[in-house]
Amino acid sequence: MKTKTVFSCQNCGYQSPKWLGRCPDCGSWNSFVEEDYAAPAAKSKERKALYKEEPVLLKDVVIKEENRLKTGIGELDRVLGGGIVEGCVVLIGGDPGVGKSTVCLQVSNQLSGHGNTVLYVSGEESVAQTKMRAKRLGAGKDERLYIVNQTDLSFIIEHIKKLKPAVVIIDSIQVIFEPTISSSPGSVSQVRECAGILTQLAKTTGTSIFIIGHVTKEGTIAGPRVLEHIVDTVLYFEGERFSIYRILRAVKNRFGSTNEIGVFEMASSGLREVKNPSEIFLSEKPRDISGSVVVSILEGSRPLLVEVQSLVSKSAFGYARRRTQGFDFNRLSLLVAVLEKRIGLSLGAEDIFINAAGGIKIEDPAADLGVAVAVASAFREQVVLGDSLFLGEVGLAGEIRSISQLALRVNEAAKLGFKHCVVPKNNLKNLDYKKEDIGLIPVSTLREALDIAIK
Repeated sequence: MKTKTVFSCQNCGYQSPKWLGRCPDCGSWNSFVEEDYAAPAAKSKERKALYKEEPVLLKDVVIKEENRLKTGIGELDRVLGGGIVEGCVVLIGGDPGVGKSTVCLQVSNQLSGHGNTVLYVSGEESVAQTKMRAKRLGAGKDERLYIVNQTDLSFIIEHIKKLKPAVVIIDSIQVIFEPTISSSPGSVSQVRECAGILTQLAKTTGTSIFIIGHVTKEGTIAGPRVLEHIVDTVLYFEGERFSIYRILRAVKNRFGSTNEIGVFEMASSGLREVKNPSEIFLSEKPRDISGSVVVSILEGSRPLLVEVQSLVSKSAFGYARRRTQGFDFNRLSLLVAVLEKRIGLSLGAEDIFINAAGGIKIEDPAADLGVAVAVASAFREQVVLGDSLFLGEVGLAGEIRSISQLALRVNEAAKLGFKHCVVPKNNLKNLDYKKEDIGLIPVSTLREALDIAIK
């Protein structure tokens, strides 16, 4: 068999006969690695049978009633769109130590406890090491949970065909290799080919497969971007390594919404669901302190109440600094400009810091009003109206624009005991809520909101 050497970009998979400093396809620098390339060998009869499927008429295709497999973890089911679809391939990414292997082992334990056969393929840990982790999580007591330490894809496929499990966990795709490919495990060729074979296996056998993937320094899945296009669902674990809270977010989902999130708490016994994230995020909110405001953001169909903190202090270096944590920096610059031009606050020589408590990343424009009120409160050193919520998008003219799903946000605030809610005036049309639970204060401009919030 004739073999030659090629250079492959480890970011996008582009191949070149010689080394290049910059990839012409994705633009990344110093990403080319030398790999051995061999012409694809003829597929065996077994491999041909795996790929073989006769074409049928679309009108003759019978659609089965969708029957999702519940994982037993409500937050994960929410992100997946209601459960695991038969034959789906789910890619889970995240920083080291964030909880990818932990949640997969917990899912395996829950599924096997409900009578489903599960195969956990541990390529990075021995069977004994995985057993130690399972013991800490209280898993591994069912007779339907199998575990194997294997990195050869051909042997993994044999185990899958022998056991016929409902769900397979691959931990992780970067250590699995296909023996017919000469490149090393974790290379572009190996990751792409292994993911393609596993996806085809899932579609033909109806076995659902969870694939754990490492991430790069930039926070993206290691390996070619085509990996995310092959699978059905891509989930990311977010959260600081030393924080106890983790957020599971779907960035791609062929069988559900990509706007849902799941919130977990890391404990010694594994990841625990957080049923009411708003209550957790507000549990340490200080009272009678300037610069602290509560806003409501939407994550899919779930409203989350988040505390926004602001600190404004005189700049000591002659150059005002703007720093944000969990809020868009460019959006803060816009709001500061509106406060200066439309309200008359002298913020040009002030350092402004914004923090979204709890590690939440705010992208909802409904938080604009809350952030603007927090900055003004910190600048004037005046406490904001107590037990109040601020909702609205701020325009460049200082107007408060309407937002979506106001009733959902207001009802969530009422459940947590808030008494007042400052909302856009145009949003009051056709609003359905219980008036006795919370009082709505309509405003049309930012100046009106500040007059109400800060007295």
